[in-house]
Amino acid sequence: MPSTAASSLPRSTPSAQGVDPAGMGAFLDALDAAPGVELHSLVVVRHGHVVAEGWWHPYTPGRVHLLYSLSKSFTSAAAGFAEAEGLLDMDATVLSYFPELDGAVTDRRSRAMRVRDVAAMASGHLAETVDTAFAADDPVLGFLTIPPDRDPGTVFAYNQPCTYALAAIVQRVTGGTLTDYLRPRLFEPLGIAPGGWQQHPPGREIGYSGLHLTTEDVARFGQCLLDDGRRQGRQVLPEGWVAEATREHVPTVVPAGAGVGEAVGEAVVEAVVEAVVEARDGDWAQGYGRQFWRSRHGYRGDGAYGQFCVVVPGADLVVATTAAAPDMQAVLDALWAHVLPALADGPLPRSGADDALADRLGALGLPPVPAGGPDAVPPGTLLRSSGTVGPRGLTGAVLRRGTTGWTLTLDAWDGTVVADVGADRWAVTEPDDGGAPLAVSAGSPAPGRVRADVLLLETPRRLRLDGDVAAGTLTAAWATDPLGGVSLRSMAPR
Repeated sequence: MPSTAASSLPRSTPSAQGVDPAGMGAFLDALDAAPGVELHSLVVVRHGHVVAEGWWHPYTPGRVHLLYSLSKSFTSAAAGFAEAEGLLDMDATVLSYFPELDGAVTDRRSRAMRVRDVAAMASGHLAETVDTAFAADDPVLGFLTIPPDRDPGTVFAYNQPCTYALAAIVQRVTGGTLTDYLRPRLFEPLGIAPGGWQQHPPGREIGYSGLHLTTEDVARFGQCLLDDGRRQGRQVLPEGWVAEATREHVPTVVPAGAGVGEAVGEAVVEAVVEAVVEARDGDWAQGYGRQFWRSRHGYRGDGAYGQFCVVVPGADLVVATTAAAPDMQAVLDALWAHVLPALADGPLPRSGADDALADRLGALGLPPVPAGGPDAVPPGTLLRSSGTVGPRGLTGAVLRRGTTGWTLTLDAWDGTVVADVGADRWAVTEPDDGGAPLAVSAGSPAPGRVRADVLLLETPRRLRLDGDVAAGTLTAAWATDPLGGVSLRSMAPR
């Protein structure tokens, strides 16, 4: 169902809700100055009202965005509903839900692993097991045949198959996908229209990643969490579930100097995000709930590259972001340093600063590639990649300069997309055949050279193409590595 005005969060000015707009401006300044941060959207909610919202063009309010591991928190909600409805027992073993695997699972610890253990990333493994688990025909079997290093429930490790197993259990006991199960229970009551959830194998949503939502959808979920599961006076989430899911169930133990973004990282089938912050002193060292992270202030769902749903109950604050931010800690540091001190107990006098902030938020944009001189690249120029394009995912790229402008053709395992290309601007292509929406900008940074940046607009992914006009060649690199590979098809019809 599409979002409606009735389901949207109410709007207000920062000052009316006790938020100093100068603090919000300082927050934006800090993000602009952080070299590892590229925000795509921001929604800030205080006292249940949106007080600041912005999208960095060409990203827009109505477009869904891949949430990566923020998806886990929605899987947790599905498990909460299933438990409340008597379909799932947190104290039962994982194996008990897959009796057909019984004969293949012999390790004592694997057989003893409970649903509550995988819900809290406490399977007993000391490291990520996703590659090994997904090498099996059934990733649940692959996971259960990896002997845990410690007794389940005693140690934390950020481990995608824990969430995958939890999601598989929910889908088995409910007889449908996570989306099917959540639609009447969570999505429709909150006015959320999901844009698809990655599946493996077909028919089973992976749970640990792959959900696509708009930023306001994420903010609505955060506000529902803040209100202890209620929406406009109606109990949506099971009573008491929010407190149980967001309290610390297991300490997060991270080696000194290891960690970023997601403690030990966010793997999506093949890859793990590399460390960029000192997690021992940051927001990934504050403990883990049931598919939620504890923060220095409040708690959060989060996904690789800065897909955040931050909830601070003591401040009556929700912050939702989408981003391509390898330095995720920098986003949280700026939030704690500038937004929290900007909060007052009551309304503040209205001033022109509210309007100035709204103007700034309304004019946000990612800079396009500078076009260069009008004759920098002659018409008829054809640049073509050879072999695999970039470090993963794409299989070919062709950039053509015609008499009226550029066109770009990208090939991946699941199809081809032909995109318009902007000069000194972003040109957005919305394929009508199920292809991924793209924004492309190209220019000539130096004589004989071409550069094109490609944004996959429903993801944090940015591809950079560098061309040599004389050689007619293109080389490519991902500015944000596309964890799990690249699909040029949309996740699902909307």
